[in-house]
Amino acid sequence: MIQSMTGYGAAERDGYKVEIRSVNHKGLDIGVRMPSLLMQYEVEIRTRIRETFQRGKIDVLITVTGQGEPKVSVNSHLAKKMYEAFGQLQQELALPGTIGIEFFAGYRDLLLQSEPSADRDALFRVLEDAIACLRAMREAEGEAMVAELSRLLDVFESNYRSVCAASGGVVSRLREKMLVRVGELLGASDIDEIRVAQEVALLAQRCDVTEELARLRSHIDQFRATIASADAAIGRRLDFLLQEMNREVNTTGSKADEIEIINLVIEMKNEIGKLREQALNIQ
Repeated sequence: MIQSMTGYGAAERDGYKVEIRSVNHKGLDIGVRMPSLLMQYEVEIRTRIRETFQRGKIDVLITVTGQGEPKVSVNSHLAKKMYEAFGQLQQELALPGTIGIEFFAGYRDLLLQSEPSADRDALFRVLEDAIACLRAMREAEGEAMVAELSRLLDVFESNYRSVCAASGGVVSRLREKMLVRVGELLGASDIDEIRVAQEVALLAQRCDVTEELARLRSHIDQFRATIASADAAIGRRLDFLLQEMNREVNTTGSKADEIEIINLVIEMKNEIGKLREQALNIQ
């Protein structure tokens, strides 16, 4: 199913919270932030994201919410050795006082701290929930964008049909214009019909947009088929088709010699801009 590149997904249970944010990007860029005890799973997490999404800047934030508190213990063996050594030193030097608990409080090396253990299965269950949430949001937005793309393409195609209809009578209208101009300059009796026909043929050849309109017809059909497909990653193809559509519209406009066609071309370029704006956010 077609997806937008913008979305958010989150899940929290079993002592883990996973948040995933996604925005537009030319390719797939994954950032992962999580506690050090989970770093061993970073490659696996990135792989799982790549298996689900093809494009977008995706930021993953994982926090431990209540599982596995750090454990602190005392190195009693070292403490005993220290007590014996300092006790012996006290006797040898005849030092006053006693060795109490406050003596050991200053020695941080006596404290042993262990990181909490990670529950991989629980972590990845939460990750899958967050991924599913993000995907659902991207697909919902993608569905809305496809509907808007279809609407904009309908407007574009309507203008395209108008250009086709207007361009069909170009030759006859060129001939009429030329006859009027020549008649105004030379008079009706001096008009050389053969020469006028030759000039009209040359002008018609320069103004002929048959090939451009045929290619544009193909691009419109391909664009419509692409947004109707089940492929999840169509953004790059849509971008390519819009570039080609823009090229053909520009050529049509440069060849046009009539204000009606020029105005239609301007409208078509405007619709291409709107189509591109939507397509840029599609995976």
